[in-house]
Order: sequence, then structure tokens, then C-alpha cells
Amino acid sequence: MSLLKKLFGIGGASEQPPALAQEIEHNGFTIRATPFQNGGRYQLCGVIVSADGTEEKFIRADAFGSMEEAIEMTFFKGKQIIDLRNARMPL
Repeated sequence: MSLLKKLFGIGGASEQPPALAQEIEHNGFTIRATPFQNGGRYQLCGVIVSADGTEEKFIRADAFGSMEEAIEMTFFKGKQIIDLRNARMPL
């Protein structure tokens, strides 16, 4: 990538590295929020980690104007995924 592209951020906006992960616990699972910048907005992205360490990444089409909002909605979607799976397959 040329120096001008690096300085002015021309091109490659969708190639931003993931944000630092933030985590919460929900029903024995860890939800890690990892939204990334895409076209000036933050894409909903996260990882669900089970008790045995198995990880499953999820990405949604939802995009937000702030990192904080993307993180909040990642936790919401992660909880939904966990709750829906537990409802289908009771422990």
C-alpha cells in the first residue's frame, strides 16, 4: 500500500482490523464483541465461546454509527443466538 493511502485512508476501509474484544457471560457462554469498521460504519460481529472452549463467529449485516452501539447490539444478538439454541436443545 502506498504512503498516500496509509496517510489519507484511501481504499482499504473495509480492511480495518477488528476492534479490541469486549466480553460478557450469558447462560454459561462467553460473548466476545469484535465489531469492525466497514465503509465508515461499524459492522456487527462477535464470537460465542462455549464452556469447553469451542468458538463460533457470527457476523450480521447490521451496521452502526458508533463502536459502542455496535458492541451493545453484538451482545444483544449473541444472547439471542444462545437463547434460541437452548430453547431448541434443552440441557
